[in-house]
Amino acid sequence: MKLNYLLLDVFTQERLKGNPLAVVTKAEGLLDDEMQAIAREFNLSETVFILKPNAERNTASIRIFTPETELPFAGHPTVGAAVVLGLQNKVSAVRLEEKIGLITALFEKSDKRSGEARFALPRLPARLASLTDRLGIAQALGIEVEDIGCDVLQPAVFSAGVTFHLVPVQNAEVLRRIKVNTGIWSSVFSHDHNSAYVFTRTPDESDNDLAARMFGMDVGEDPGTGSAAAALIGLLAEHADLSNGQSDFVLRQGHEMGRPCRISLQLRTENGALIHGGIGGHAVIVGEGTLDLDP
Repeated sequence: MKLNYLLLDVFTQERLKGNPLAVVTKAEGLLDDEMQAIAREFNLSETVFILKPNAERNTASIRIFTPETELPFAGHPTVGAAVVLGLQNKVSAVRLEEKIGLITALFEKSDKRSGEARFALPRLPARLASLTDRLGIAQALGIEVEDIGCDVLQPAVFSAGVTFHLVPVQNAEVLRRIKVNTGIWSSVFSHDHNSAYVFTRTPDESDNDLAARMFGMDVGEDPGTGSAAAALIGLLAEHADLSNGQSDFVLRQGHEMGRPCRISLQLRTENGALIHGGIGGHAVIVGEGTLDLDP
C-alpha cells in the first residue's frame, strides 16, 4: 500500500512557520488503527485523512488524529484540508464531513501552493464550568495569582467540540514567562484532554487583538490551535461590547515557540446571544511524499 501525503504549514503564509500538518490525500481503505499509527509516525500535533464523502454533494470526508487519539473537530486540520481541496478542485468553497458535522469552508487561492480558508463553527462554543482555583492555576502555569484575569475576562471551561480550560492573563509579558508545572497540571486542568489555552488582549500590538499559548492535548505546547480559538469565541461573546452586531479579532499564537500563527476569529451576537462563530487562516504546502506501507 502506498499513500500520498502533503505537508503544510497552517495559520501562516510563510513556510517553516505556523503549525505543521500532514494531509493524507486519499485514505480510503485505511482502518482506524492504521490511521492512528500513521499519525503517530508523523508525530505532528495533528494528521488529517481525506476520504470520499458519504453524500455526493459534499467535497470530502475527513478524519483528524493526534499522535494519541482521534478528534471530532480541529481548526488547523480543517483549514489545511480546505486549502488542499480548494487548490486541487479549483473551487471557492468546500464541504467537509467531520465527526462533529458538516463544515462549509470558503477558500481563496493565493498561489498554486497556498491559500486561505474560513468557516463557520459547526457547533457554537458552550460554557461547561468556571475555574475558581486561582492559586492552583497560578502554580500550574508558574505565574502569580495576580497575573490571572484580563479586564472582565475570568478563567472558564468552554467547548466548541473539543474542551479547553481558558485562562486569561494580564498581558503578553505574563504569557511569555509561563513555565508549566507538570506535577499538578492534570489535577488543576481536570476536564477532557487536560489542555489549557492561556490568552490575553494585546492593545499595544498593531497586527493583532489577542495573543495565546496552548498547553496539553498530548503535544506539549501547540503553535496554533483553531479548536481552542473556537472555544475562546464563547468567552469573548459573553462580554461583547454590543448586544447585537459582529466582532472580528486577529489572534497570534506560537510566537514563543518560533512558529508564529495568525488566526482570524469572528463572532456575531443577537439580543446578547451568540448566533455565529467563525475562524480562518492561511496555509501553505511545504512538502509532499509517499508512505510505503507494503510488507
